[in-house]
Amino acid sequence: MDIGQKVRAARQGAKLTQEQAAEALGVSRQTISNWENNKTYPDIVSVIKMSDLYSISLDTLLKGDPKMIEHLDESTNTVKSQRRFSKLILISVYMGVWALLMILFWCFTPTDAGIGYSLLTFYLLLPVVTVVLSFLIGKDESWGRFRWGMIAFFAVMYLLMDYGTFSLANNLTFGKVNVPDFETLIPGAVCSAVGMAAGSIANLMQYKKKAQQ
Repeated sequence: MDIGQKVRAARQGAKLTQEQAAEALGVSRQTISNWENNKTYPDIVSVIKMSDLYSISLDTLLKGDPKMIEHLDESTNTVKSQRRFSKLILISVYMGVWALLMILFWCFTPTDAGIGYSLLTFYLLLPVVTVVLSFLIGKDESWGRFRWGMIAFFAVMYLLMDYGTFSLANNLTFGKVNVPDFETLIPGAVCSAVGMAAGSIANLMQYKKKAQQ
């Protein structure tokens, strides 16, 4: 018995019409019909929802249908690739902003950059970008526990921004080498932690909302 036949039998066993099942699963009636007639395959999330709705185990639904297993494998790989790409985009955006700010500093003399650059970089652009990207990372479960390690990443990038601009300019001017100011780790870590916590809370609220539906 293929997945379509199993899904139809499970729905009928639960005494649900296609319309009722579609409403419960959050899809159209035509989608239910396509699944049951093997015109299309359900994704893994829909399979799990059907397992709960129809009170049938995943093993029973999936066992003996190699095409369905292959479809889920391909879908899973696609999702993983999309998540890796989204992570790369987030990091690339941050690094792009960081590099741009660094380049802008050295396009001017340190005295010209001065307080205006400092306010723009360390009190506006970098904090905003850090909080927003940390929020998106915290909200995305695919980062797992690794997302909390990103707080250290943003903190270090703050330190490097300070050391690569005003500190380095001071070193070059007076011909000396100063160690980085490790206190500059704090604002980067704080901004990232705030964004990460807000994202995690948003994700938790979204999960609870779905669970109540």
